[in-house]
Amino acid sequence: MDWQIVLPVVWFIVWGVLWGVYFVLDGYDLGIAMWVPLLGASSEKERATMHHVTGPFWDGNEVWLITAGGVTFAAFPLAYAVLFSSLYSPLMILLFCLILRGVCSELRFQWDNLYFRWACDGIVALGSFLAALLLGVAFSNLFRGLPLLFDPLNQFYMFQGNILNLLHPYCLLGGVVFVLMFMVHGVLYLAWRVVGDLKNKAIYMAKMIWPLFLLLFLAYVVLTFAFAGLYVNYFAVPPLLALPLLCAALFLLSGFELYKKTNVAKSLLYSCGGILTLTLTGVIGMYPNVIPSRLAETGSVTIKAAASSTPTLTIMLVVALICVPIVIIYQIWAHRKLAITLNADY
Repeated sequence: MDWQIVLPVVWFIVWGVLWGVYFVLDGYDLGIAMWVPLLGASSEKERATMHHVTGPFWDGNEVWLITAGGVTFAAFPLAYAVLFSSLYSPLMILLFCLILRGVCSELRFQWDNLYFRWACDGIVALGSFLAALLLGVAFSNLFRGLPLLFDPLNQFYMFQGNILNLLHPYCLLGGVVFVLMFMVHGVLYLAWRVVGDLKNKAIYMAKMIWPLFLLLFLAYVVLTFAFAGLYVNYFAVPPLLALPLLCAALFLLSGFELYKKTNVAKSLLYSCGGILTLTLTGVIGMYPNVIPSRLAETGSVTIKAAASSTPTLTIMLVVALICVPIVIIYQIWAHRKLAITLNADY
């Protein structure tokens, strides 16, 4: 087995999985935060409860974002350099949004003033909305391809555009789909974790917004045929079509459990699967590129060109095989343990 070929592909898949896990976990954080001014409009107790639902987990969930970025840097350093230089402005805005939502979610409890808490809730909601929107726009630009050209003389990739070039209608639609996906995901998680009137309101809002998400998600899938080359790999290897079909089935099952049985636990579980498989569908569609170019094939940053050395990838894989399962087991334990406490207290 040629490990020089296998290891970069393995790490490319791991990279996609890490982004998918981040979207699943921080997705419900961002989603619930966007709902705070709406679902908690009538009661400070309900707003506080919504913050307490995510309070023990949001910073741990965002560690997966750091992990995904760290893997990009360690496994594909060239892709990291090109990505963060090309998307510097939107990524900095994303960073500040995540910082502000984290700071304000903690500060709101430091001063018992209604207007101060409303202001903090508004900043948290706005920061979460912009973060979800930017993540959707950024990944849609990756699916579509960045305006990159390769300079063979100086051996570097040149970004041919600016932040406005990234706001293509297809990419903006991807941002809106991410916002709605996280809002549905978040309100399902909230309904699973709380009881009483807040639970009933969460279920009602999930049923109200899910059809809009499904409609725009289907439009996004159709437009992907026109503006992105993600389906080339799937048509070339038909068994891979099982992945996007599984993604669609999971989202539909999430809606079925929500509407027909009002089983929010199963609906949330299917939503987690849908988000994970959606991410993997996009990542596998990008293969063999880590960063596709829409200007020229030579402008794409391939897995082979971007990958670190074989010893580096080997050591990283050994560490990941040991540490990642431990982290996953811990997070499952933490969610189960703290979920019981929060249901009892709130």
